[in-house]
Amino acid sequence: MDGNTSKARLLDDLKAEQAGWEALLDEIGEEHMTQPGVAGDWSIADIVAHLTGWRTRTVGRLQAALRHEPPPPPKWPQDLQTDDEINAWIYAANHDRPLADVLSDSRVVFAQLVEAIDAFPEAELLAPERFTWMEGEPLTGAIFYSHFHEEHEPDMRAWLEKIRREG
Repeated sequence: MDGNTSKARLLDDLKAEQAGWEALLDEIGEEHMTQPGVAGDWSIADIVAHLTGWRTRTVGRLQAALRHEPPPPPKWPQDLQTDDEINAWIYAANHDRPLADVLSDSRVVFAQLVEAIDAFPEAELLAPERFTWMEGEPLTGAIFYSHFHEEHEPDMRAWLEKIRREG
């Protein structure tokens, strides 16, 4: 992390990213969140569950690191090795869940992420070598949302424009 980074900055950046995420979800509206076709057959709810599934693993890793324990196994079956296999499992496990539960889980896991980060002493949190699973990358608010921005936000925004035109 650069010299301008602090735990407070990391938390502020993370909260700003979450506010942008929530604003996008508000723009889409719950009435549209279960419609398929956003990314292949996936709905907005499926994307929310997907991102929450992976974030749950990150929270578990941070909580374990805070206790100086090894990372816990992920929630998905251990025989799943590729991202595609894991994504298919997350989709199957969440696709038929009520939207309210999917959204609630997303918000709870975000709160757990903030709580875990906030619990670290600043020097430990900002040491890039502290989190081996980060492969030397420093923790930033943006890194927790990079997959969303790169892989899902373009599809979600394009889909939002499509439903606006049709509506």
